[in-house]
Amino acid sequence: MSIFGSMKTAVSGMNAQANRLSTVADNIANVNTTGYKAVSTSFSSLVLPSSGGNYNSGGVQTSVRQAVSDQGDISYTTSTTDLAISGDGFFIVQGPDGTPVLTRAGDFQKDDEGNLVNAAGFQLMGYSYDSGAPAVVVNGFDGLVPVNVNQEGLTAIASTSGVFKGNLDSNAKVAPVAPATAPSANLATTTTDTKKFSMVAYDRLGNKVMYDFYFTKTAVVTPPPAPPGVASTWEVSIYRNADAAVGGTTSFPYTTAGGDVGLGSLTFDANGKMISSGAIPIVDPVTGLTINMDLSGFTQLGADFAGTGTPNGQAASPVKDVTIDGDGIVYAKYEDGSTKPLYRVPLANVASPDKLTLMSGNVYSANGQSGVTVTGFPQTNGLGTIKAGALEGSNVDLAGELTEMIESQRSYTANSKVFQTGSDIMDVLVNLKR
Repeated sequence: MSIFGSMKTAVSGMNAQANRLSTVADNIANVNTTGYKAVSTSFSSLVLPSSGGNYNSGGVQTSVRQAVSDQGDISYTTSTTDLAISGDGFFIVQGPDGTPVLTRAGDFQKDDEGNLVNAAGFQLMGYSYDSGAPAVVVNGFDGLVPVNVNQEGLTAIASTSGVFKGNLDSNAKVAPVAPATAPSANLATTTTDTKKFSMVAYDRLGNKVMYDFYFTKTAVVTPPPAPPGVASTWEVSIYRNADAAVGGTTSFPYTTAGGDVGLGSLTFDANGKMISSGAIPIVDPVTGLTINMDLSGFTQLGADFAGTGTPNGQAASPVKDVTIDGDGIVYAKYEDGSTKPLYRVPLANVASPDKLTLMSGNVYSANGQSGVTVTGFPQTNGLGTIKAGALEGSNVDLAGELTEMIESQRSYTANSKVFQTGSDIMDVLVNLKR
């Protein structure tokens, strides 16, 4: 056995415990850092060849492990731009150099330009709705832009489509469809067998435009029970409410040039299910807009008339707030209660998160050991949920770190005693010559 060897082994032990103490110090220092993931030290032995009765002491080496995949506690805050991830995944952010990196630190706030920036100065990235609903780029960061929540002034969006659904009472009588009584004739003699609904849409300037929908049963298969196939048809005629007659007992006749602004029919089978397309466009000569209405959600069952409409578009209204839902969609909330999607925040993940390269600012980059980055929207492909108004805390166990610190101190002291003993033996050897 070499005395120098035992001293070198003791030195490697002290170095290893120093590394362990460094990870403990880092964890304790970042115990309150948002989204911080604890690091730990693993030890492995170094063995030197021995022969006969001689033993050569080796040493110990360390490697650092990250607990990136361990979820931290989530706490709720009063800021709607604070974001936490419940489950797997990372926010995609970019630093001053424009390089996309990953982080779990979602303490975002607006900077002077309206971009969402976390405490380390990294900007949150997302897909814009400027060109319609975004599609995720699963194998890269192309198409991502900084999420900017500055929405000043008034915004108005014209209606281009809408969905109208509900139920038409199957017990309604077939109304006379002679030109004098059909709603599409735009005459004052429409019968009480016609059901009327109204819906609000928006023109290019954000003004509200109300449309009146008239539903009239025009045919039915007899005798009951109806055989399979067509059971009944309904005429749908649409008019501008602003052009309705006033001072009488009915809204007819409407003064819109050309009469109705939409006309079509709905056909139902014997089970009350629609078998026609349900597509009826509104062509408004006043606003110059075409609104493609989808009425395929209507049924014809033995229940009261019911209807609800949800056109797109938006009235002229200022932005009151910005909200973010669990799917990562950033909405502008307007003063009139309406919302508009602005961005969709994706999440990214790798095959082995614990192998990611840790960088300053509590961010990570992919490498050969972690695997390539895969991007997706929250709650898809195993990715977690985004919680707005919440933050993920550090996953450091403070009591465990203090225990590790004491163990590291004791182990370091023990290794130093081995070194000191070797040094004393060397003194004995040197003194033999005296």
